[in-house]
Amino acid sequence: MASIADLPILSAADFYARDGAGPEAGSRCVIGVLALQGAFLEHLTYLRACGAQAREVRTAKDFDGIDGLVIPGGESTAMALVAARTGMWAHIQKFVDSDKPVWGTCAGMILLATEAEGAKAGGQSLLKGLDICVHRNYFGSQVHSFEAAVKVRPEFQERLGGAAELPGVFIRAPALLSVGDGVDVVATVVAERRDVHGAAAEGAEGSVATSEVIVAAARGATRLVTAFHPELAASKVWHELFVTMVEASMAGAAAPGGVTTA
Repeated sequence: MASIADLPILSAADFYARDGAGPEAGSRCVIGVLALQGAFLEHLTYLRACGAQAREVRTAKDFDGIDGLVIPGGESTAMALVAARTGMWAHIQKFVDSDKPVWGTCAGMILLATEAEGAKAGGQSLLKGLDICVHRNYFGSQVHSFEAAVKVRPEFQERLGGAAELPGVFIRAPALLSVGDGVDVVATVVAERRDVHGAAAEGAEGSVATSEVIVAAARGATRLVTAFHPELAASKVWHELFVTMVEASMAGAAAPGGVTTA
């Protein structure tokens, strides 16, 4: 997996080749939002504002006919347990394995990871839908939640409303520690890591650690992950990006031979 310093700068052509045109009003894509636990209602509102048809996913039948899936923020362990006890985990895994677009925010990002550090006793169930390593509660407990500017990498700025910075709401947030091949860092945040007791992390010599640049968002061809909660900020650009990814995936599936354009 690559560190931030090793990441290549993509050209605008590389990025646009993945997504094609942006979302249009009256989009025919149907996006489900997993509604077992967590902040799903706000996602539905923003997706509909972007022209997508959005609906809650609570049962296996709700996966029928959806073109993309949002796994919202909440509590990753609780979400995985509820999914397992209700028989939903296998259906979520099947959808992820189908390679249709999936967006994980906060807890959803943890669930999509291939590896997670800082898990509770007994481990953390993972869908392994994107080659990333994450750390649960990297920034501390609930009382250390914060808002900070998320810095968008240059090659992604035009697709995210032209902004170099966007608001980020971090609620007992995870961090993205590393990314694998085929995964691009979209945005970073400057913040301090805290240990489980809320104290600022200490360096090797016992001094308080300085703020560090931490990956806050990344994407693969059909995956988007954000450590923060875009649905709680006054901007729908992240939802517009995901709708674009879903529409590109649909266009690819409909192309001769099923060649994807995403």
